[in-house]
Amino acid sequence: MSTSENDASASQQIDASVQAELNRLRESIDNIDAAVVHMLAERFKATQQVGRLKADHQLPPADPARETRQITRLRQLAQSANLDPAFAEKLLNFIIAEVIRHHERIAEEAGNGNATAAEAGNGHATAAGA
Repeated sequence: MSTSENDASASQQIDASVQAELNRLRESIDNIDAAVVHMLAERFKATQQVGRLKADHQLPPADPARETRQITRLRQLAQSANLDPAFAEKLLNFIIAEVIRHHERIAEEAGNGNATAAEAGNGHATAAGA
């Protein structure tokens, strides 16, 4: 039996009011996921601008001090929002690593020989980014 057949057969066994509530909640989750994607796209537009500015002025792609401040800030925000701060930090670290990768690429394209994140004294891509 395929997953969709399993879902269909499970749906038939669920009370209609429960299925309606499940559908409502899933629709809400889908909307939130879409908002998260759009917010990340906006964040990356801004960090691309930061990357170009850094490349234009021969600044390193990574900024460990800012990354540390951002991690601290995000952990506090997560705590106040009843979200696991460790999870929030992992997510931010993932985003920052991607931002640094973008900044390194922008610097390479600009041809100014900026240091990589490791060469900038960071040793690894941490999480705050731009």
